[in-house]
Formats: sequence, C-alpha cells, structure tokens
Amino acid sequence: MSATAQRDHLVPTRLGRLAVRVLGEGPVTVLWPSMFVDSHTWDDLAELITGRTLVLVDGPGLGRSEPLTRRSSIAEAAAAASDLLEQLPSLGLDAGPVDWVGNAFGGHVGYELASQPRVLRSFVAISAPPEPVPAALRRQVALLGPLLRTFGPVGPVRSAIFGALLTDASAADPRIAGVVRASLARPTRRSLSLALRSFIVDRVDVSAALPRIGVPTLFVAGDDRGDWSPEDARRAAAAVPDARAVTIAGARTLVPLERPAELAAELDRFWVRQNGASVSNQENP
Repeated sequence: MSATAQRDHLVPTRLGRLAVRVLGEGPVTVLWPSMFVDSHTWDDLAELITGRTLVLVDGPGLGRSEPLTRRSSIAEAAAAASDLLEQLPSLGLDAGPVDWVGNAFGGHVGYELASQPRVLRSFVAISAPPEPVPAALRRQVALLGPLLRTFGPVGPVRSAIFGALLTDASAADPRIAGVVRASLARPTRRSLSLALRSFIVDRVDVSAALPRIGVPTLFVAGDDRGDWSPEDARRAAAAVPDARAVTIAGARTLVPLERPAELAAELDRFWVRQNGASVSNQENP
C-alpha cells in the first residue's frame, strides 16, 4: 500500500456508526469483510495494492463499528452501505460509483448494490453464495446464537466459527488465527448474536437477481468451502451478463486472509480488464 497515512472514521448509518479505515490514493475501492471478523482481515491484501483508495469497513455490529441493538437483514446492511457511500465526500473522497470487493457477508451486501444503477463501478464477490444457508446448516448455526449471547465466542462456539472461516492449515497458523481471534473479541456478545441471526441465519436467496447485475463482476471461490464450490462460482458467473469466476486453492471463506497474494493477482487481472492499467505492486503472473 502507498505511504499515505491511514485515516480513521466513524460514519453514521441507519445501522449505527460504521468504523472505516481509508488508505491510499486513486479510484475508490470498498473492502467489506465476512461475518464474525472485521476489516483487519484485508490488511495483508491492502499491502499488495497500489494506485487505489481503499475504504476498509467493519460491518454493522462487528469490529469497532457500533453494536447492533436489534435484528436486521442483509438488505438493511446494504442500505447502511449506501448511507456510507453517500457520505464519501465528507471523508474527502470522490463521490460516484465505487469498486466493491466483498468477502462472504460483504459479497451478499454487494449483490444488493450491484443490481442498482450508478452505485458500483465493478463488483467482486468472494466466497459469497447467492443462495440461502442450507436448511440443515441453518438450524445448526441458529443454535450458536444463544451460546454467543451468553458466553461469547469461546470453546465449541469459537471452534465452529473457525471451522466455517478457515481451512485446517490456516486455523493452525498463529498469525492467521490471531487476526480472527482479535476480530471476535471486539464486538459485544449481544451484537455478535444479533449479527449472526440477521446476516447468516436469515439470509435470503438472491439468485434471481443475478441477471440484473449491471457491472463487471468477478466471483472468487476457495477450493475448500462445501456450499460455495468452484462449480457454484462458475454457475453464478454464467447468470450475470458480464462476469467470470476464478478459484484460489488452499482457502475456505476468508480468502483475503488465507491467500492474499493469490487474491491480489486475480483482482489485478480483473481491474486491468476494466481500465487497462495494473494497480498491484507485484508482478502479474
């Protein structure tokens, strides 16, 4: 990342103030992370990108954003994202369409935005199935809510979260595991529980909206997530007018944290196709 100093903001939205970190200079690119974790899962990737203004967001109720105080939805999270985008000029950034990179939860928010006119310039969905959580898994995940609210992300609850987010190899890496543990420690127990219910258990099917996505789109799949396989990513890409799909090996859900260099290369290729200039500080493979 460029040497430009990080700027920290708390941006008011309909779901409370969102913690935002702004880095670099260039086209505005919003990075919205997965559920349970926060914007620090993008840090390694951000170091590999130049020539862009990166807006790293902690999702509603997560990280250093204000706690959720009620049940919400992905549609409302997308509306809160729109609130954020409307206030970019107050952060000293250009108004207008942005490039959106969303990991899991961030991808689901992006589905809502990408089908709206003049909001996004391009869309990257990383490990973000457009279908709802499968029924059996939804029942299992719903059981975590009361445990999260009572005890927090400890013991078997933390193990289940790690298993959903990381491959076994990544979970055994102290640095990667440390980023996830630190992310889990920041929100309140109640806020985490409400976010789980709002943004995972209640997730709805948006497959029918894929043909309405009107911007260049990249679907990214790891090779180790059962409900979002490389085949699933290719199927989603086939439903979008201008889209392609790529697979990154050795990753489950948190691809930006598990495989930042490989993801940076794919983003570089995608953005070069859009505007003809490389924005990564690494050599294109």
